[in-house]
Amino acid sequence: MARPSTKVAVIGHRNPDTDSICSAIAYAELKNTLGPLKYEARRAGKLNQESEFVLNRFGFGSPRLCTDLSPKVRDVDFREMDGIPENCSLRKAWRIMRDREIDTLPVVDEDRVMKGIITVKDIATANMDVFDTGVLAKSHTSYRNILETLEGCMLTGDENGFVEKGKVMVGAASPDIMETYLEDGDIVILSNRYESQLCAIEMNASLIIVCQGAAVGRTILKLAEENGVSIMSVPMDTYAAGKLITQCAPVSYCMTDSSKIMKFTLVTPVDDAIRVMASVRHRYFPILDEEGKYCGMLSRRNVINMRRRKVILVDHNEKTQAVEGYDQAEILEIIDHHRIGSLETGSPVYFRNQPVGCTATIVAQMYAEAGVTPRKQVAGILLAAILSDTLVFRSPTCTDVDLHTAERLAQLAEVDIQSFAADMFEAGERVDGKTAEEVFLQDFKVFMCGDVRFGVAQGTFMTQKNLETARKLLSGYLTEALYKQNVEDIYVLLTDIPKTCSVVLCTGAHAEKLLEVGFADAKPQQEGGVLLPDIISRKKQFIPAIMGAYQRL
Repeated sequence: MARPSTKVAVIGHRNPDTDSICSAIAYAELKNTLGPLKYEARRAGKLNQESEFVLNRFGFGSPRLCTDLSPKVRDVDFREMDGIPENCSLRKAWRIMRDREIDTLPVVDEDRVMKGIITVKDIATANMDVFDTGVLAKSHTSYRNILETLEGCMLTGDENGFVEKGKVMVGAASPDIMETYLEDGDIVILSNRYESQLCAIEMNASLIIVCQGAAVGRTILKLAEENGVSIMSVPMDTYAAGKLITQCAPVSYCMTDSSKIMKFTLVTPVDDAIRVMASVRHRYFPILDEEGKYCGMLSRRNVINMRRRKVILVDHNEKTQAVEGYDQAEILEIIDHHRIGSLETGSPVYFRNQPVGCTATIVAQMYAEAGVTPRKQVAGILLAAILSDTLVFRSPTCTDVDLHTAERLAQLAEVDIQSFAADMFEAGERVDGKTAEEVFLQDFKVFMCGDVRFGVAQGTFMTQKNLETARKLLSGYLTEALYKQNVEDIYVLLTDIPKTCSVVLCTGAHAEKLLEVGFADAKPQQEGGVLLPDIISRKKQFIPAIMGAYQRL
């Protein structure tokens, strides 16, 4: 069975914005063009309206959601052993375990649906239970299993048949004695004694096993056929045949049923698997794929060889903004345009951080440096990210590099910057039909200043009407957001792009005081909130000022 391959995840921050999503998609495509590894753009949260508009506009689907980078069972070098069918004999199962040097085998059907597991201990227990002479009938053993285990051949009867009833008897006694305990439907293991063979037929045995490859007379074969008695010839003696006969039973007879087995899936967190392994006394645990089909076995030893997931982070380097489990992943690269944050790595990584208005600008530069021209669609999403993050070049974070890059990308994407930007912002700022939480989380980030944890959300608006609607919707939600996000203070920037200003809504232990300290020209509004003239950039204007206020406080 094919082992599912693990791709390098290219992922932005939680509550992703357009730059986070588009930069991840574009950079994953560049890396797939250049490198031997496989890369996949992922998202750490729900797409906002603006990002949905951009992806639809240029024909991209939404990246798959990834909320946790902690290692999963699929990242472990588990054993990819094939399963055996339910009708496999105990003898054959034991041989497989011996040859593979393992003590557990999965039992599956033809569609890889898990039926149970069989262990060396199960086989040993069954082999020691030598007094259960009715085991073949109880387990509905096939004649094929008997032929395979005893290395015999069918002389009369149907080799596709099954043992339906009766017990096993080794017929070393005389016919007179055999008649006293031989019953209808029994299986008799005999030598080449004609009288004993005839007695078994007359007593209506279901199967006669003739040992040591002895020839069976025509009269016996004819009588057996007439009376519906099957005859097998095996090369071993009666002692060996008697020892092996119970090992012809199918594994289904003594396996542990699937319903009683602790199983894992490919996406089971390794930490959860370790906890189960510590409390359940099995050496191997079955693994199921996304369709619930068997795909391998996991042991404690396998966990030691766990492979950490590989990831590239774009548009962030703050641990509060990174997806859960980032610290258990192997970070290969960080591509960002924000301040150097609190994220730490266990080993050196490629870290590219430039003071430009958008991560997409850096990604576009990397295309040029690699001598790769982005496809028309990729150029379109990179342009959209730049226009979004720089507020169509109005933001103080915007540089000449952003402007020139956007102009070049617009030519490749064959779009008009101003008309496209107007459509994009109109799609992104609509709040009709949305809850306060949905609007709040469209662009929300958490920051740390010392021991203080605070959050800042931002919405950008081209029309005053939509801004006022958002203000009314969010004003009563901030206290709930404070609790849900587990922060001390919360700020929401409602940015008026045409007027190049922002109205800030806030709540928390220090929020109102810090706005006064951080912004000398802050103006409280009768409608609620505080007006910050000329403040439109969270990254370059609001965060540095509010960080300074926290430090002074």
